[in-house]
Amino acid sequence: MDQALTKRLAAELIGTFWLVFGGCGTAVFAIITRGTDDADGWSRGVGLTGVSLAFGLTVVTGAYAFGHISGGHFNPAVTLGLVAGKRFAAKDAPAYIGAQIVGAILASGAIWAIVSGIPGGFTKEVGSLASNGYGEDRGFYGLGAVLFAEVLLTFVFLLVIMGATHKKAAAGFGGLAIGLALTLIHLISIPISNTSVNPARSIGPAVFEGGDALTQLWAFIVAPIVGAVLAGVVYAWMAPNNADASA
Repeated sequence: MDQALTKRLAAELIGTFWLVFGGCGTAVFAIITRGTDDADGWSRGVGLTGVSLAFGLTVVTGAYAFGHISGGHFNPAVTLGLVAGKRFAAKDAPAYIGAQIVGAILASGAIWAIVSGIPGGFTKEVGSLASNGYGEDRGFYGLGAVLFAEVLLTFVFLLVIMGATHKKAAAGFGGLAIGLALTLIHLISIPISNTSVNPARSIGPAVFEGGDALTQLWAFIVAPIVGAVLAGVVYAWMAPNNADASA
């Protein structure tokens, strides 16, 4: 493996770690481990808005820190969507996806290591590490609604990414636009499925939680990838390349 690719993979691993640790960590530390009410004297934490902002802020900070090194994908669906949109080399996609998944698993492991230190012990169960899910038993929407939402929101997310990073887009604002888009996506869909739009983000918690988090994981791998690839194809049709696009 050439040294340049190794550095890019390191950036993807660290950036994905930051996204999962910052986003899922906020949900776990500020909400799940503190309860949902004030009856026991604990704060309600940051709530849905705070978790949404946490995910958006990780992408903003990660994009500006690592975007110039690796492109700042931090998401297998983004990588594959950019391949479909002819904005990323297919030969590098498997390595990028591997680095992203490793980063997500390491982040979930770090979250688990921290919550294991809760006084009185931490009860690991499905959902306790901010996994995604579907169905009434998990407290989310039904499978059909979740699949549709994940495809749709990932589709829009990729359109924003490809548009905001276009050569004719406002210079220097791509990371901000992408982070704000991810914040909005979480505001919309945390109640639906706990928001994935990122297979790596879903894989990390599921590995440590097991149970339904693992058996339902397929939905949060397939749906985001479908949405991202469709977006890549559509954007490539609207703006064939950075040089020829009119906007």
